Amino acid sequence: MFGGSKEKRFWNWFQKNEDRLFDVVTAGETICNDLQRRMAKVDPYLTFLFGPVRDDGKREFIISADGIKRSFPAVEALHDAAPELPRWVWIKYRPRLGMSDHMVLEGREYSSNDVTYKMYEDDGKVGLEIFMKGLTEEDRKFHQEIGMLFLDHALGEYDVETRVGFIEFISAADERADDASPLADLAENFDRYFEQRNKGLH
Repeated sequence: MFGGSKEKRFWNWFQKNEDRLFDVVTAGETICNDLQRRMAKVDPYLTFLFGPVRDDGKREFIISADGIKRSFPAVEALHDAAPELPRWVWIKYRPRLGMSDHMVLEGREYSSNDVTYKMYEDDGKVGLEIFMKGLTEEDRKFHQEIGMLFLDHALGEYDVETRVGFIEFISAADERADDASPLADLAENFDRYFEQRNKGLH
């Protein structure tokens, strides 16, 4: 079953360590460090997430490119090579996790209520203006990074990288933010846009 490809070598290692991986509680465990090193041998940008054990006794293993679009083929290849294991469900790309009330980054908490948006057509994709309370030029990096985390949760890794065009992060104090929509509405409006476009309404 297992040949010499890097994907199959990864899954061979995974199967040998299946029990330890299934019992993972935190990402700080030694087996998770080993897992990340093994994934890096497939592609340096690949990473992972474990879902909780489901009611049916199975656990989700999410293969992610960490938002790096050029590594999407590596996600596809690793997912395609995955063996069928009774206790596991393989998922490619970080899925939508729903809108979180807040995010924590670098020890700083930021509320989703402090984020609004506007959508635009952008050459077949959706362009986004993201308005954020407290954004200044001196603090732009933090706001951009936590803003991307909110988008990732709301839309999922695949849609953010393949269906979102430009993303501009703007201070909520900007006058353009006056009629912006709450971030909680983004996923529904985003999906509706593509549904209507597919029906020829855009």
